[in-house]
Amino acid sequence: MSRRRRNRAMVPGSEHGLGLLKAQVMQDQGYAVNPERPDLVKYEVARTLGVPLQQGYNGQLSSEDAGRVGGPIGGAMVRELVRMAQQQLANQRPRQ
Repeated sequence: MSRRRRNRAMVPGSEHGLGLLKAQVMQDQGYAVNPERPDLVKYEVARTLGVPLQQGYNGQLSSEDAGRVGGPIGGAMVRELVRMAQQQLANQRPRQ
């Protein structure tokens, strides 16, 4: 049974910006990322972790292995977004 991908950005049109963020964050983590295709970095992360992720159907992949690949990517992106928000808040505070 084929499933359609349901992971979409909450803000329409933000996919490009999120892709740029993913590319930058994962480059900072030491991964080789093609800025034109940042979604492909998951295969390099999987390879370095020894997870048998391949393009196409991965029904044999355990949820634990999928999390081992997606966790570092999503976690690094969230940490960077939090850092950016904290920086922005610090710059907005009135000086006393």
